[in-house]
Amino acid sequence: MNLFTRLFKIGQAEAHSAVNQLEDPIKLTEQALRDLRQDLDKALHALAEVKALAIRSRNEAETGRAQALEYEGKAVQLLQKSGRQELAPAEADRLATEALTKKAQHEAHAIRAAQEQEKFEASARQLDENVQQLKQTISQWDNELRTLKARVTVSAATKTINQQLAQLDSSGTVALLERMKEKVATEEALAESYGQIAQESKSIDQEIDRALGKDGSSQAATELQALKAKLGL
Repeated sequence: MNLFTRLFKIGQAEAHSAVNQLEDPIKLTEQALRDLRQDLDKALHALAEVKALAIRSRNEAETGRAQALEYEGKAVQLLQKSGRQELAPAEADRLATEALTKKAQHEAHAIRAAQEQEKFEASARQLDENVQQLKQTISQWDNELRTLKARVTVSAATKTINQQLAQLDSSGTVALLERMKEKVATEEALAESYGQIAQESKSIDQEIDRALGKDGSSQAATELQALKAKLGL
């Protein structure tokens, strides 16, 4: 399994087409990560099975070697009994031969099991490397996904702002601002002219009052004198 040729669906022709069609890159990346995690689960399951086979082969090899030693020991005991004349020599030879045949069978089985153990352990090592590589890749792309989400958020906001700016009618907006400035200037000039008119009206009234002797300060002084005389001051 070449991980670098199938890391993501985004690396497949269909995914490239989807990216070109402006599909959501976040969803594509998340789907690719889900696929990687499924691959990791399968790899872990396969690793466990191969390790189990290696353990079983190791146990069978140990059992075969132990049984071979046991049958060798039985052959020795049979010959010893024959030497002590506790068993007929011909019978002892026959049974000892059978025991040695069993010994050879168990030794052969132990050798096969040991060879299978080596093969399974080699496969387990390769699978374990794949598992570690998958874990590292998933961790790397988890970080990449967080970065990608942040970049998508920024780019989406920038795109929205730029679209709004692009849709603005610049000439119309400037014309509107010029009209508003002109209107404010007109209102200010109108307010100033009304103030001048009011001031002119007030000045004429004061001139008339002075001509008629209705100056406010003189009348107040006269009333003050009258009040002092009334109080005997």
